[in-house]
Amino acid sequence: MPYLSVVVPIYNEQDNIPQLWERLGKVLRENFQGARDWECIFTDDGSRDMSLKLLTDLAKGEPRIKVVEFNRNYGQHAAIFGAFAEVSGQVVVTLDADLQNPPEEIPKLVAKVEEGFDVVGGWRQGRTENDSLFRTLPSKIVNAITRKTTGVKLNDYGCMLRAYNREVIDAMLMCKERHAFIPALANSFAKRITEVPVGHAERAAGDSKYGVWKLINLQFDLLTSFSLLPLQMLSVVGVIISAVSILFALGLLVYRFLHPEGTVQGVFTLFAILFFMVGLQFLAFGLLGEYIGRIYVEARDRPRYMVRKVHQAGGRRPEPESSRLQPPVSRLSNSPHPS
Repeated sequence: MPYLSVVVPIYNEQDNIPQLWERLGKVLRENFQGARDWECIFTDDGSRDMSLKLLTDLAKGEPRIKVVEFNRNYGQHAAIFGAFAEVSGQVVVTLDADLQNPPEEIPKLVAKVEEGFDVVGGWRQGRTENDSLFRTLPSKIVNAITRKTTGVKLNDYGCMLRAYNREVIDAMLMCKERHAFIPALANSFAKRITEVPVGHAERAAGDSKYGVWKLINLQFDLLTSFSLLPLQMLSVVGVIISAVSILFALGLLVYRFLHPEGTVQGVFTLFAILFFMVGLQFLAFGLLGEYIGRIYVEARDRPRYMVRKVHQAGGRRPEPESSRLQPPVSRLSNSPHPS
């Protein structure tokens, strides 16, 4: 039974996989052997390049590698959950395939878990030198909102290089929601949480899979999945605007009594206030729609993802106990992936 499970979601990363495994495999072989054995679970999230073939070739030569093949692309967090369902280790580490966070930092995170922490997050250093303002500014906004929403004051919720105690993984697998922000979800089940500084570099090859729209969706996932704060804020804003409107009406009434000969003034001010109110109403409708839409998605209770096949040298291992705790997951035929 492995002690460490490393989870890596893959989507169109054929240019990064050889270098990723060269570095990751070296770290695992040098630091985790014997009683602290390891396994590595890659999830191919519907890649359209040669990523799946490269991963299955790796699995043929290393029995401690397992490749979970999805039938199509479901997104990074679904890919991580797909790998979580296959882990056997007591400590689970997640890692991106783009090599922006070095695999060489894994022993540092595992050591923190061994100190008794349930969740250990990576805190990326040097982002201002390697990432553009387009990447760092949304990250700061997400981090600030996540700290406010979860009540856990971590500096970097966007770093995927994170380590978890197995009990936290099992608890997350019991959660049925389809829209889940894994770092925040893990914190809700953890007693001791910390973070450690980790290196950060430019993407080794390829393009980032997070565009503007995905970042916006991630923000809505965070806001609507873990808090009623947006609705509560709208209620507060509504009360404030109502109070201001009453004061404004009283002011106009007093002005008419003091200046009965005055003409109608401030028409453009009234239009500005009206447009502000209309915009605020549409914002409220949008937020309500997000909550209702997510309730609709959860009520349908569709599988979070579909697994086509799990590739592993020497046949597939028995299902780990955690895989029986996840929401219903459909599996397609175990026939090989069509070429």
